[in-house]
Amino acid sequence: MKVNKLAYKLIIIFTAFFTWSVKAQEIKWAKDGNSYYQSINGEIISITLPKNDRKIIMPRALLEGASNDLLRIKDFTISEDETKVLVFTNSKKVWREETRGDYYVADLKLNKVIKIGKDKPTASLMFAKFSPDGSKVAYVSKHNLYIDDLTNGITKALTTDGTENLINGTFDWVYEEEFFCRDGFRWSPDSQSIAYWQLDASKTKNFLMINNTDSIYPFVIPVEYPKVGENPSACKVGVINISSASTRWLKIPGDLVQNYIPRMDWIPGTNEIILQQLNRAQNISKIYVANIISGSVSNILTETDEAWIDPIKEWNWIDGGKEFLWVSDKDGWNHYYRISKDGKKQTLITKGNYDVIEKSLVDEKSGYLYFMASPTNYTQKYLYKTKLSGGGKLEMVTSSIFTGTHSYDIAPSGLFARHTYQNTNIPPIAEWMNFVTLNPLTMEGSLTNQLGRVKPPKNKVEFFKVTTEDGVLIDGWMKKPDNFDQTKKYPIIFYVYGEPWGQTVTDTYGVANNRLYVGDMAKDGYIYVSIDNRGTPAPRGREWRKSIFQKIGTLNIRDQAMAAKKILEWSFVDKSRVAVWGWSGGGSSTLNLLFQYPEIFKTGIAVAAVANQLTYDNVYQERYMGSPLQSKESYIKGSPLTYAKNLQGNLLLVHGTGDDNVHYQNAELLINELIKNRKVFQMMSYPNRTHSLNEGSGTSEHLALTYTQFLQKNCPPGGR
Repeated sequence: MKVNKLAYKLIIIFTAFFTWSVKAQEIKWAKDGNSYYQSINGEIISITLPKNDRKIIMPRALLEGASNDLLRIKDFTISEDETKVLVFTNSKKVWREETRGDYYVADLKLNKVIKIGKDKPTASLMFAKFSPDGSKVAYVSKHNLYIDDLTNGITKALTTDGTENLINGTFDWVYEEEFFCRDGFRWSPDSQSIAYWQLDASKTKNFLMINNTDSIYPFVIPVEYPKVGENPSACKVGVINISSASTRWLKIPGDLVQNYIPRMDWIPGTNEIILQQLNRAQNISKIYVANIISGSVSNILTETDEAWIDPIKEWNWIDGGKEFLWVSDKDGWNHYYRISKDGKKQTLITKGNYDVIEKSLVDEKSGYLYFMASPTNYTQKYLYKTKLSGGGKLEMVTSSIFTGTHSYDIAPSGLFARHTYQNTNIPPIAEWMNFVTLNPLTMEGSLTNQLGRVKPPKNKVEFFKVTTEDGVLIDGWMKKPDNFDQTKKYPIIFYVYGEPWGQTVTDTYGVANNRLYVGDMAKDGYIYVSIDNRGTPAPRGREWRKSIFQKIGTLNIRDQAMAAKKILEWSFVDKSRVAVWGWSGGGSSTLNLLFQYPEIFKTGIAVAAVANQLTYDNVYQERYMGSPLQSKESYIKGSPLTYAKNLQGNLLLVHGTGDDNVHYQNAELLINELIKNRKVFQMMSYPNRTHSLNEGSGTSEHLALTYTQFLQKNCPPGGR
């Protein structure tokens, strides 16, 4: 029940729309660790640090003769020997991301361009990648795997059984949406084999969406979508021998349908594969190591949790492939462990009452693990380090004078890094730094110098804390009206998400922007507020994050309401003008707040909301709510549909009829319930628009106008 991932996650897109995305601009570091690659105006250049010396690696002229599309490079990869460039262009969206398109190889030695999959339909190739030895390119087309031999130009099919429902080398809707699984195959280190996922979605029911506008007669759009309680696709992992095109299936224990395999990769320098298996309930994680010759597997690590266990983000190998890093909150906090390849030795690396947010660098040469954390302020991020061997003290790397949110893109060599800094009042600024000395490469480009040119806003975002009557300490931010007058009372707008997928209270630039409001909320006289309840992924420990298990729609809603109750005691807040709005899971929270606490919230705008939790997909909802076979009562208790009869205030319900994530049926189920109880409300449906509601001419503008008009009418702005 979360917002779909358009950049990384859309959970806070409308409150932090202008927040600079570091992930969208990840650096393509070269092997030497002193340089990186960029695509600029149809050519690939190399930039060498520290002096930013530029060298053209792939000239524009090399591509111009092959295809005009090539000049619009979506992405590129440099071969291991740095003699070839794999260019991705003419990209098309597959559900969330543009993962389908055309690929070309620019041979820098022979000065020629080769089209990959030249006999395949236009824009049908996915996830093309060089073999480690650079002699071949593997890719997926129409759910089958192929390789193109770059030496002789021959295309070879590695699988032939792929159909609409038998999926090789990529994934079905729910694996992509909930596990971020898209690229479904991996080259072996010796270039002789490919390991890949195969999903059998033949028994997954289709959800049928109706298109009424693109032809005189409507037609259906089927989406393979396993609802709560429905079985997921059967999943297995096979290894293809490139020369024979034969597959050996790994003998992974357990039912193919009642277990998930969200992560898999080769162990560096070996013929072994490591993978993570989660049971259907996602509260048992097993790590298996498989031998590709026999197909046999051994379980080296098992972890259980009373709530859920998240998939590992990536495999990080150390000590020459003898150990890997593992993240667990089994001691109450997210921490890194180093695990031996046989699982017999486990060493805690990070230790203390704080969460590791994400890894930044494993520097075996210096013996340190660098990672992001924020032990004292859960709205911020800083770089820390500790001894990779474990038992070391926690050392803060980021200068404490720059309070806010930091990110680092560090060269694999640990020599250089791009450091980005922002907070609610400072737009993202970046400096290139010598990561050994932690000094900027130039004083002109330093954060200190750039900060001198930043003009702080007159009306700043303020952070606050409130303690509810349940004893829960809640973080929040607030943007007061311009020319704020303490003696007046102002309307207050709560922005809410509230589910385990997103944190809205972060010290980042643009966090208090509301792109759906036409005009300036502060200038018009609104107080704008957001708070993070228990269950949101703030770095506050396991108990904070997982206390929401089987309580979505109840615990998070009470936290929001009880915090709002405290906020409404502020002398400058008008209790008669209280509005709440949210998108997706935030739309669901909006409905629940409006229905469950009508004495507090007078107006609500719910966009793309789940009205009945039993209609959402199995992976997400069962992870956080348990199986509906055992906890159906919790699903019903947490669903807005249950409380629709309590509506007293003003409701605007917004939904796209082409939403493949939160289906339009949720809006219709809620509409029926509201009609049955004679509750008057307003509704805006957008034909064929998806969960993001941004397709079609004028859609975003119309949505913003609808939102603003409804808010201003039912929760009038200005101090009184």
